[in-house]
Amino acid sequence: MPKSRTTAIRSPRAILLLGPAFVAAIAYVDPGNVAANLTGGARYGYLLVWVLVAANLMAALVQYQSAKLGLVSGRTMPELLGERLRPATRRAYWVQAELVAVATDLAEVIGGAIALALLFDLPLLLGGVIVGAISMGLLGLQNRYGQRPFESVIIGLLAIIAVGFLAGLVVNPPDGEAFAEGLVPRFDGTDSVMLAAGMLGATVMPHAIYVHSALARDRHGRADGPADTARLLRATKWDVIVALGIAGVVNMGMLLLAAVNLRGVAGTDTIEGAHAAIAAALGSGIALIFAIGLLASGLASTAVGSYAGATIMEGLLHKRIPIFVRRVVTLIPALFILGAGVDPTAALVFSQVLLSFGIPFALIPLMRLTNDATVMGESVNGPMVRIALAVVVVLVVGLNIALIVLTIASP
Repeated sequence: MPKSRTTAIRSPRAILLLGPAFVAAIAYVDPGNVAANLTGGARYGYLLVWVLVAANLMAALVQYQSAKLGLVSGRTMPELLGERLRPATRRAYWVQAELVAVATDLAEVIGGAIALALLFDLPLLLGGVIVGAISMGLLGLQNRYGQRPFESVIIGLLAIIAVGFLAGLVVNPPDGEAFAEGLVPRFDGTDSVMLAAGMLGATVMPHAIYVHSALARDRHGRADGPADTARLLRATKWDVIVALGIAGVVNMGMLLLAAVNLRGVAGTDTIEGAHAAIAAALGSGIALIFAIGLLASGLASTAVGSYAGATIMEGLLHKRIPIFVRRVVTLIPALFILGAGVDPTAALVFSQVLLSFGIPFALIPLMRLTNDATVMGESVNGPMVRIALAVVVVLVVGLNIALIVLTIASP
């Protein structure tokens, strides 16, 4: 770990050090995002473009705060919370965080299983087992060789995801004027509000907030002194800008792909139906690339989700459980749902609602910790950042409460 930190500080290319934010950014292009963004574009065309732009800007601010917290304090966010909460409260907090991790894993395993079904016509249950097995291999790579090789693999998968979801736009590009109109905030009825909240919930992910503090700390170590802190934070800022920028473009690409090719097409409310419609509109080659991108999304995001779950458990329970054991335990609910024949797209939507419950428990403590001078020292948030972060917290929490209420109220 000291070697990684020294390299980050002294290298003339320190500002270009990329890695931790790319791992966290995988959470922003997982199968839950695919389902939400394709649905948004297929139902409303360009109407909700502004939601993704706003969500990505919010996500960049939030992820930078999490990384800064880990670098400056030398602690992960779950560790800091575990030190401050009473035992009963800490265990209750862990239960909700663990449920969020399980919901996250549910979406990711199901997404990967759907991709394998599209590519090789495999049963969903078998696909889920394969996704789980490959994710264990990725976690084994991280355990044996450290974070840098793991980051390299995840960055490679992110590149595949980007190609998979953006290739269709090369064949049939979006309308520039309609895209510009989509940047104007507006809704079209209750369903569009619910869908916008779901898109936001699929973008700002609780487990990514928890884990980024660990990723940044484990890669760079804790900064020593103001000069080291400034240099590491500068590198981290660029890491977040580039990684979340790519994730934002990919998310936008999903929505635009649906807006251009799937608007008004029957059956596109499922990923399988969207894949069939893409094949009909753009050809089997683009549909194949799309399915490969979906598979890469499921594989990468489920490995990162397990990494996050281990970070949460260790910080809040002060216990380290072998990550492979934890991988098997969190895999069971997803395999049960796949084996029970539950509609996979409906399960994906349900997982996003569960994630909405966990967002306030991640965002509000992050804001309080990074605003606390006893934790952050000279790197404590200034007045403008405090205001921006408070606005983000109010908007994200408010929209997710709206999603929960609308979901319960809908027939």
